[in-house]
Amino acid sequence: MDRRKFIGLVSSGVAATTVAAGTVPKALAANGAASGAASSQPNFLFMICDDLMFRTIHSLNNKEVRTPNLDRMVRTGCAFTHSFQQGSWVAAVCMPSRMKLNTGLTAFHVQAGANDVNTWGQTFGAAGYDTYICGKWHMNNGDVLLARSFKEMGTVGPAWFPSTGLDGKAFGDAYNRPSPGNTWEPWDTSQKGQWLHLGLWRDKKPDRIQHSAEMYADQVVEHLEQKVAKRDTPFFMYVGWNSPHDPRQAPKEYVDMYPQDKIEVPPNFLPEHPFNQGDHKVRDELLAPFPRTREAVQLHRREYYAHITYLDVQIGRILDALERTGKASNTYVILTADHGLAVGEHGLMGKQNMYDHSLRIPLLITGPGIKPGSQVDELVYQHCLYATTCELAGLPIPSTVEFKSLAPMLRGDTTPVYDAVFSYYRDFQRMVRTKKHKLIVYPQVKKMQVFDIEKDPWEMHDLSDDPAYADVKADLMKRLKQLQAELDDPLDLDHPRPQKDLTLEAPGSTK
Repeated sequence: MDRRKFIGLVSSGVAATTVAAGTVPKALAANGAASGAASSQPNFLFMICDDLMFRTIHSLNNKEVRTPNLDRMVRTGCAFTHSFQQGSWVAAVCMPSRMKLNTGLTAFHVQAGANDVNTWGQTFGAAGYDTYICGKWHMNNGDVLLARSFKEMGTVGPAWFPSTGLDGKAFGDAYNRPSPGNTWEPWDTSQKGQWLHLGLWRDKKPDRIQHSAEMYADQVVEHLEQKVAKRDTPFFMYVGWNSPHDPRQAPKEYVDMYPQDKIEVPPNFLPEHPFNQGDHKVRDELLAPFPRTREAVQLHRREYYAHITYLDVQIGRILDALERTGKASNTYVILTADHGLAVGEHGLMGKQNMYDHSLRIPLLITGPGIKPGSQVDELVYQHCLYATTCELAGLPIPSTVEFKSLAPMLRGDTTPVYDAVFSYYRDFQRMVRTKKHKLIVYPQVKKMQVFDIEKDPWEMHDLSDDPAYADVKADLMKRLKQLQAELDDPLDLDHPRPQKDLTLEAPGSTK
């Protein structure tokens, strides 16, 4: 289906009927799913992190970082080890990723169609669920979609929290580290950023400062203990962390857990990416000086890990509060992220690229019927969660949801739902990945990369000119163009329209 036909179908109401939160669609009412007394239905506690790459869970793939509560979820539930996000038309990759998650629409339908379909929270609210959000939301037309997605709200934070930097400006010296004379420290609450002056937020005490992750956790714990515990109706909770996004701040005791000179530098470290992959000097890439140094990578990864460990503590507080409600045994808990992050891999710092460190993200699910300690290594999209939770709840999956349900996999059926995954970044990059191989195309600079993922998981050896991989390259290109057609991607790889790099005139706009 081409994009024009798709948009017309959605707008005409043939594909879906837009309803306000709390209004019961006829299809759901006919199934009896909208009964307020349906306390036997499972509950859902969903948490999405910002910038949490896949290789950040101690028990799965990184012995260097401490994540006891994420490890707890791995131990008690199912870990999807190859979960991906489908791409972005802007440098703020988090926003398109969240839009696909919350609408179920694929990469080239979501930008135009998001306002005309039922959102994830809206569908659950219409089915009789108590719906609640706290934390980051960040979507196009966000206020409108927010209002009809959730019945109750804690603090809904901004897209990101800029640090003041040493010069008092939002785009200041805090982002040029390490550099001579820079004494910025992640525990310095005067630098603001993740350290919120709460008089601007909720308690009108301007002298009180609290980390965003702790503030969100406080509100979620309070909601669980004061409201959820006292109700009989099923609940759908959406917790959007701003962590571990930069500025990567945490209390000093967490930073001290990671001595800088002990931090491992990833094997694919480079002083700079070997070519301009598009937006090569976007805001994210200015977090550290050029050329990259091993010292800079150790510094940024130290603070990244400290922020993750501090976030992990807040996640643990929420898991403990859920246990205290007495409803944990009938609750699916989901932990994921919007995208990954380079933090020094391939000479990059951000996520505007097609390497696994930026596309691949954690996906942990615990709950009734899920085998503890299970693991799924098949390729999936994180955006499948809308369909997955509907199936787990016994709700009809809206006809506009284009991503597939992963519920069969949670029941032990390991049949692949995707034999390859697609992603893109603006008109600069296109990617197709199978379990064994990956092709990245850079149409603006007429370059390609081919990686043998099985043999080269850090994506260090480009095989695009290797005659032994000529057939692999041709097959991947064919598969990429098939996925472009299926997803209504308008870009002609052979004759791309020119696209300019983003400027840095408005740093906040790139987040």
